Amino acid sequence: MPNAAPVLRSLALAGLLALAAEPALAHPHVWVTARAEIDYASGQVTAIRHIWAFDAAYSAYVTQGLDKNGDGKLSPDELAGLASENTQNLGEFGYFTKLKVGGKEQAFASPTEPRMAMEGDALTLSFLLPLKSPVAQGRGVVALEVYDPTFFVSFGLAEGPDAARLAGAPAGCAATVTRPKSPDAKAAEAGKPGMTEAFFEALTAASNYGLQYAQRILVACP
Repeated sequence: MPNAAPVLRSLALAGLLALAAEPALAHPHVWVTARAEIDYASGQVTAIRHIWAFDAAYSAYVTQGLDKNGDGKLSPDELAGLASENTQNLGEFGYFTKLKVGGKEQAFASPTEPRMAMEGDALTLSFLLPLKSPVAQGRGVVALEVYDPTFFVSFGLAEGPDAARLAGAPAGCAATVTRPKSPDAKAAEAGKPGMTEAFFEALTAASNYGLQYAQRILVACP
């Protein structure tokens, strides 16, 4: 996976991320409130459905000029092109998603069903991320992680039951959300001496700095 910062600046998804060129800014630059649905069919895990709500500043920036009919509202149709392009471009970053079933990491096929909508002042992106090969969970644990290894984008799972949903799961399966301890304190580490823009620009997926901020959903079945 490439370093998210410089590549994201070239994507439509990352219009606001161009502001990262200002060295005074500290990471992260974009905040996402995430929800995830893990889909099953015939006892197998088949896909992840992501729903990501972006912070108001990013949402306002990236949607400039998209109100084609001038009605003061952004319809899903007006956002359709941006949704499709963004979803495909996320492949360069592994969709900020890691999934293990029974301890084995799973590969993803190309995403489908991209959609964007404005919900209040938040731009929301949703898409379906199929597994290349559906896999039976059995009594193993499904572990879903959502994070940016370079911490350019900060992901946080939504509060409440909608943060982690199961669709078509075998009876008795249950999802548990785990979050980083003291996320506010950890985010403050980005402002410490030495944590400069250059430091973050040099990060790659191999450094996995953002793993400490990973949001996790664990699914256990009887």
